[in-house]
Amino acid sequence: MNDFVKDFPILADGRYVYFDNAATTQRPIQVLEAVDDFYKRENANPLRGLYEWSVKATEDYEAARETVASFIGAASAQEIVFTRNTTESLNLAAYSWGNTYLGPGDEIVVSVSEHHSNILPWQAAARRTGAKLVWLECAEDGSYPGSELAKIGPRTKVVAIAQVSNVLGQPKPIRHIADLAHKNGAVIVVDGAQSVPHMKVDVRELDADFFAFSGHKMLAPMGIGVLYAKKELLEKMPPFLTGGEMIEYVTREDATFAEVPHKFEAGTVNAAGAVGLAAAIRYLSNVGFDFIRSHEEKLTTLLMREMAHIPHVELYGSRDPAEHCGIVTFNIDGCHPHDVSSIMDTDRVCIRAGHHCAQPLMQYINAPMRATCRASLYFYNTEDEVYRFAESLGKVRGELGYGS
Repeated sequence: MNDFVKDFPILADGRYVYFDNAATTQRPIQVLEAVDDFYKRENANPLRGLYEWSVKATEDYEAARETVASFIGAASAQEIVFTRNTTESLNLAAYSWGNTYLGPGDEIVVSVSEHHSNILPWQAAARRTGAKLVWLECAEDGSYPGSELAKIGPRTKVVAIAQVSNVLGQPKPIRHIADLAHKNGAVIVVDGAQSVPHMKVDVRELDADFFAFSGHKMLAPMGIGVLYAKKELLEKMPPFLTGGEMIEYVTREDATFAEVPHKFEAGTVNAAGAVGLAAAIRYLSNVGFDFIRSHEEKLTTLLMREMAHIPHVELYGSRDPAEHCGIVTFNIDGCHPHDVSSIMDTDRVCIRAGHHCAQPLMQYINAPMRATCRASLYFYNTEDEVYRFAESLGKVRGELGYGS
């Protein structure tokens, strides 16, 4: 047990090994208390009422926006749009920006290793506008060689790519890809769901035009996400949703909209989620990304070493633990991933099994049954948990009736 586990009530008794952090992380007591305190002491609609609770809710909601802007290096809090999650953020970009700027003959460059959340919105945008998708094909380790990046050309209008793959864990050279996109007059849309929890991100250093991530993968509550976008882009984009609070003035015939970012935040906002996200950012900042990266790399190295001693296990992605961002994806010969996960669950070891919302990648890497198992680590995991994982994994084939 490490010093951080005590802050996580669901983990504190040590009964479970939780290795599904790429799907969602656990929440420390500091985040739980921040959300609880909001509902106990200032529960009111932000941005609307003029009484004390509503004013305080508004202040805390906008303070959370400032916290997020500082955390990712945005030039202004006006560049931070609160959403429900990464999926909504990417849909907002694809719908609002895509409908405005894409047309027949334009190309949308998408990588084959993307989560469905960064594929389906662009498929829909292509159908609406007449643009076409161009696919980047990755190497075995999940990287993209220069010959593939050369597909970013004069017809490219948008490049949609994750900073870290949720299956292979391979970090991408986002600044280099952004430079290629901008050289060709395109924008880059970055899925940061798997990077923001694990590494220091500066959107201006990356020169990202859009950058999306979710709170629930970085200790915050479910239901709060972020879309960063350069202010000049947001100002030229129409609203994604319309309704309450995102307006300036409404008549029977027409409406004028609020300034950014509020014109993209229709209806009652998730103020408690934003407060929880700010608390999560403060917690992560205290832990420190240097520690997070080094601890995850140490655990990943140990995990991959232990798995190498277990027969019939196939690993996917790079052989370098440093290139996994805590994500280790694998299969066991002859065993369906769902069976592997269910058997390990009897040992209270929690892993992911399935296509991980990345079916084009499953097909591309020729995964048996188009599915894999995934163990994903975070800074509160321990070496003892790695050994428990390996012990459980080593029993799976025997439980399914195979010999050695």
